[in-house]
Amino acid sequence: MTGSHVRHCDLLLSGGRVVTVGERRAVYEPGSVAIAGGRVVAVGPAAETDAAWRAARTVDCRNRAVLPGFTDGHTHLFQSLARGLGEGLPIWPWLNEFMWPYAIAVGSEDARVAATLGAVEALRSGITSVVDHHYGPTDPGTVLAVADAIEAAGLRGAVARGMLGTKTAVAAARGLPDALYRYSTAEELELTRACLEKRPPGSRVTVWPAPLNLSYGDLDLTRGAVALAREFGTRWHTHCCEGAKDPASFLEAYGVRPVEWLEREGLLDARATLAHAIWLDGAEAEWIGERGAGVAHNPPSNAYLASGVMPLRELRTAGATVALGTDGPSAGHRQDMFEVMKQALFARRLHTLDPASVRAEEVLELATREGARYAGTGAGELRPGAPADVAVVALDRPHLTPLHRVVPALVYAARGGDVVMTIVGGRVVFEDGRCVLVDEDALFAEVRERAEHLVRRAGFDGLRVPWRF
Repeated sequence: MTGSHVRHCDLLLSGGRVVTVGERRAVYEPGSVAIAGGRVVAVGPAAETDAAWRAARTVDCRNRAVLPGFTDGHTHLFQSLARGLGEGLPIWPWLNEFMWPYAIAVGSEDARVAATLGAVEALRSGITSVVDHHYGPTDPGTVLAVADAIEAAGLRGAVARGMLGTKTAVAAARGLPDALYRYSTAEELELTRACLEKRPPGSRVTVWPAPLNLSYGDLDLTRGAVALAREFGTRWHTHCCEGAKDPASFLEAYGVRPVEWLEREGLLDARATLAHAIWLDGAEAEWIGERGAGVAHNPPSNAYLASGVMPLRELRTAGATVALGTDGPSAGHRQDMFEVMKQALFARRLHTLDPASVRAEEVLELATREGARYAGTGAGELRPGAPADVAVVALDRPHLTPLHRVVPALVYAARGGDVVMTIVGGRVVFEDGRCVLVDEDALFAEVRERAEHLVRRAGFDGLRVPWRF
């Protein structure tokens, strides 16, 4: 090829095992990816791509996998300072005895530092976009500071502002403490509006309206959240049917099941992103799919709290967009999408007793392409024109040797620590074991100090015994 035909790019990832997750599911071994202006401009066999592009920087990706960055469809980054506490409790005791007291005790600076820590951990494991369901605390200053922290670390995504509004009879019966209820329903909606105006759709990290939980939240709050999402042209988020008792308590209070209520009210739409969605009946799964809603599947958290197994095949067959989520450092414990992919496979197979019920290729799609559809980022594939959100994974490790098929190796054997480079919007934000945009040493020192004070303030010293029976 003559020099006149060579094009210029910012970054060339050369000679790796390139897993595109595109429509054709192409895998190039070896392959290369050219990036310019924050987007993928070329992807294909290494010999052809390398000859066609001259890069400001070329990265040798031999013995590396190159794949789209992951989307974490549901996390709670503010929980980072309480990782490892609350062990061995079912979901409602876990909430009442651990998570609610923690959320009440968290201060604004605690939340910002915790979000930064979670963002660093996410980037180190190849996550390039997060939906952070934030509910501790939720004043606009804190919500926007959390969004700033996520963006400053290098991620893209959304901060879903958790809202409670007026306390309902269901919430009272479940023991939610009054201290959680800082704002009325009207105030919650106005505060969320203020955050949306500061970080509207199109921001690198935007804000979504997010009623905290469909089963015990104020119905007018959910109606208002959907109206806000439609007004601003953004998505909305909520916990949905995570616990086995959620549908029954909603039915007892309102005479209808939660997702059925959304459908009847005309609130279930393509802007809805529902976390967990475990305890659905067949009609509810169909409605979610028919309306094009999204669901975040969180298998490590669901196993940790023994919440149940999401009806993955039923939802996908119905047409729902299914993403994967870590569910935060206190329930999923690691911002590691490799672990989530593997657990998604194992949970489904154990539930169906059928090893063919879900395959490695499908869960990789959920973590990348489908997650990006759910979050609305346009990323999740390596194709010309897509945002250049990329993870580069080392394959020259004992647990990845020998490597016969790259996709099963990534899903079953790889782990977050195998990621050697993370790129968001064409910018390298993690490489050589460090996040480029964060002073990690200073961050970790502040995290340890804040966590110590916070755990004591929340009254959790008794949860820190070295060995529990």
